Amino acid sequence: MRDDKSVLVITHLSQLLDLVTGFGGFIVPLILWLTQRERVLAMDEHGKSIMNFQISMFIYALICIPLTFLFGLGALGLVVIGVLCFIFPIINAVKADKGERPSYPFSIQIIK
Repeated sequence: MRDDKSVLVITHLSQLLDLVTGFGGFIVPLILWLTQRERVLAMDEHGKSIMNFQISMFIYALICIPLTFLFGLGALGLVVIGVLCFIFPIINAVKADKGERPSYPFSIQIIK
């Protein structure tokens, strides 16, 4: 295994593809994680954190959609999810570059 922090940083930042292209923010990190987890040191931990965060944000967004029609609060929830999906990949990319562990709050630990 090699210590390649740049691949970890790219994996975290690839989540932002959703904001640029509308898709790819789940698929690209998933492909990077699956292909590099046995080659890059700490990729398995970072990849699991990213996937748990992406799946959690998707579930929260699905919950917010009906709340938008019922109470209007879902729109506020979707804005908060959008901000979290922009900020935390950047924060964790910086942490990965420093060699620190990733931390995505509000993540449901689906992949262990």
